[in-house]
Amino acid sequence: MTLLDFIRTETPEITTEPDQIVDEPALSSFARCADGNGTLTHLFFSDDEFDIARAKAICGKCGLADACLGDALDRAEPYGVWGGQLLVEGVVVAVKRGRGRPPKTPRPVLVVDEVPIPPHLVA
Repeated sequence: MTLLDFIRTETPEITTEPDQIVDEPALSSFARCADGNGTLTHLFFSDDEFDIARAKAICGKCGLADACLGDALDRAEPYGVWGGQLLVEGVVVAVKRGRGRPPKTPRPVLVVDEVPIPPHLVA
């Protein structure tokens, strides 16, 4: 079963009551990275740490992140951000090591939060 088949058949809709106050961001029930045009591919397979952090932020609000990561590990994907985790040579790593000599003091982990779309711009 491919990820798209899983999305179409086994994904429950996430609903919230109108009067219910939600402190956490709403998780979407569709793959936020699959727009059909591949416009976000450069983020999910980039070497730039800022692009990787942006891809992880996109996956952080996706309700299919666990299934995406599980399928990627089953397929033995070599590289990329899958389900909010970075895979390097088929193994989940926290931070991708950059080119060149490593720094003497470790750099802090870069965390990027996705900017929400203002309500008046949502169609």
